[in-house]
Amino acid sequence: MSDLETTADRIEIETLRGEFTDAVMMRDYDRLASLFANDGVWRIPEADAEFTGPQEIRAGIERLQNAWEYFVQTAHPGAIQLEGDTASGRAYIQELGRMRDGRSGLNYSLCRDRYRRTQDGWKFAERVYEVRYLDTTPLAGAGSSPEAA
Repeated sequence: MSDLETTADRIEIETLRGEFTDAVMMRDYDRLASLFANDGVWRIPEADAEFTGPQEIRAGIERLQNAWEYFVQTAHPGAIQLEGDTASGRAYIQELGRMRDGRSGLNYSLCRDRYRRTQDGWKFAERVYEVRYLDTTPLAGAGSSPEAA
């Protein structure tokens, strides 16, 4: 694989990870689901949640996000290891928000990813979301959801 092909693959994977965060923030469930391979898996161990395939992932994110009054996710790039038509990587996530029942949360998390090249480009084969720090102190500020914009 040439340096140019390697660079292009890395850019496509970074774009995939950026699309994930944007889809979450905009509550674009169809777009988020389309980022996963047909047999892709999204796991959130702390929520005891595991979704397989785009339809289940779409339904799962909609159900989870409906519990939030507002939600902000910021992603920070991590490592990517390319292995031909597959790759693995990490992304670092910060989230804050308030749930509809009044509970608040601020967390720092790690996403452990596996990616697969498909005919439609790079997709998530697996994304495992691991919370590393959680603060449930009530947030002092106010927010709004994308629907309010």
